Amino acid sequence: MKAHPINDRIFALHADIESDELFEGIWPIPNGVSLNSYLVKGGKLALIDLVRDWVDAPLALEEELEGIGVRLEDIDYLVLNHLEPDHSGWLEEFRERNPAVQIIATAKGVELVKSFYKITEGLRAVKSGDSLDLGEGVVLRFEEAPNVHWPETMVTFEAGSGVLFSCDAFGGYGALGDRIFDDQFEGEELGFFEGEVVRYYSNIVASFSLFVKRAIAKLASLDIKVVAPSHGLVWRRDPKAIIDLYQRLATYMEGPQEKEISIVWGSMYGNTKRGLDAVIAGIEAEGLPYTIHRIPDEDVSFVLADVYKSAGVVIAMPTYEYKMFPPMANVLNLFERKHIWNRQALRIGSWGWVGGARKEYEELVAPLKWESLESLEWAGAPDADTLDELYERGRELARRVKAI
Repeated sequence: MKAHPINDRIFALHADIESDELFEGIWPIPNGVSLNSYLVKGGKLALIDLVRDWVDAPLALEEELEGIGVRLEDIDYLVLNHLEPDHSGWLEEFRERNPAVQIIATAKGVELVKSFYKITEGLRAVKSGDSLDLGEGVVLRFEEAPNVHWPETMVTFEAGSGVLFSCDAFGGYGALGDRIFDDQFEGEELGFFEGEVVRYYSNIVASFSLFVKRAIAKLASLDIKVVAPSHGLVWRRDPKAIIDLYQRLATYMEGPQEKEISIVWGSMYGNTKRGLDAVIAGIEAEGLPYTIHRIPDEDVSFVLADVYKSAGVVIAMPTYEYKMFPPMANVLNLFERKHIWNRQALRIGSWGWVGGARKEYEELVAPLKWESLESLEWAGAPDADTLDELYERGRELARRVKAI
């Protein structure tokens, strides 16, 4: 890997992480993820955001710096926009190599430096409107962006070049290889990274969508020419594209969402699946697009990506030991945590000797403020009348979504 110049003073550094280890200990990254840092050169040197010791990321960072003639020991300032350990985990080792570096973060960020890494000297707290003059006309300006997605978060802006260093904001999954800029991808390749932005947002940021809206409004007055996040593509051809995508994703929490239906289902012996097939036939009769995920076969990371953007949801699962099918209970718990609010919904499922899933289901979805069709349950295999009713429920759900 090599450092990629954004201009003659700003360089993007990145490590591609391709690992079976889960992101945040939860989310799979089958297509990898990048850890991006940035070097800004004025009369002095600032490194913006760090890495953790993950798949040789510190070695990649050091080699890329050396490729542009910079040693770790040369860096005057380390700006930590966000203290989550994937952007700060190598801090103790970095500080041992460069004990004179000044570490810059928000006041809450400084407290996290102390608690995570037991570093108490050489810390500088900044707030919105503060700036750091690197000399030679290069000035970094700081703007707090709390809860995007930790409370200590800020962004850094270099006005002369219009580069916004946004850390987790405007980020996405996906390893980058030797191409890191949006203008180096077209068509399906660019669409892949946009899809990984949606999955990343639904997994990592969705709960904080209100704060995303506030942050975007706060940044509206800046003349942003490049968006440089700490995961994913650097957006220089069309920085507005990623900002607009995040704005749209933030609106999905409360709505409106896309006019499509996301189907999440589990079945023990095929009886719930037979009923679901009738629902799907009803949806198809209305010509509405849908996605489908089987639980627990598919990881909930991918389920969230589709459900988060869909106006309609079908939950299909059987009763299991008087309650919900256990993998589905976990999915609904995450829906509540990630604020999957204000959807049109239908829940169906079979039961064996006795029902019981409906009660638990209704308790779990109550905080989500879903507008639900009446649940439909049946004993054993669905009969012809039940299948007809399920078909009609599918059509009705699709009509409700189209009417939004």
